[in-house]
Amino acid sequence: MSESATTREQICLMAKSMFDRGLTHGSTGNLSVRLSDGTLLVTPTGSSMGFLDPARISHLSVQGELLSGDRPTKEIPLHTAFYETRHSAGAVVHLHSCHSVALSLLPEIDPDNVLPPLTAYGIMQLGKVKLLPFFVPGDPAMGDAVRGLAGRRSAVLLANHGPVVAGRDLAAAVHAMEELEATARLALLLRGTAAAALNPDQIGRIVERYDVDWI
Repeated sequence: MSESATTREQICLMAKSMFDRGLTHGSTGNLSVRLSDGTLLVTPTGSSMGFLDPARISHLSVQGELLSGDRPTKEIPLHTAFYETRHSAGAVVHLHSCHSVALSLLPEIDPDNVLPPLTAYGIMQLGKVKLLPFFVPGDPAMGDAVRGLAGRRSAVLLANHGPVVAGRDLAAAVHAMEELEATARLALLLRGTAAAALNPDQIGRIVERYDVDWI
């Protein structure tokens, strides 16, 4: 099969997996993949991640024009901002996953690093996750906020909305998104306890060994 056909099938498979496990619901969430020619395959607006049709996935030109398929998600500015600022990004996933959204509402979280350092894999796969302010869904200003990070973060959490993660390919982006949601859940489960998070020395050794962006 062609690159486009194979990627369309992978998008549907990964999206359904997340939907079936409750990481996304209804018609929430969207994802995109950058093909080798620079064009994008994007989930359509109003579609359910659990019931995607490969033939109806939006295909956008490098300039953002719709080449085929249904109209793309209104959150396309979020996706393109990551591709423009993180040249290694091959895919972007955005969900409204419950534990991550809940974490974004807590007053005590650090907006520069919303996830507490609970596990090595949370650090390895995500680095620091930046909290961005609330935007009305579809507001192009979300993309501007991501561009303002100048490629320094692979993941952000939109306040009262949900996480966005970029990865080298779709599998990497999905796995990192799942790690973000799992860490958010741990943080909520452990809230108010004396849980032993990783200390600065342990974090430093993880960052050095796995060359994590920790800025």
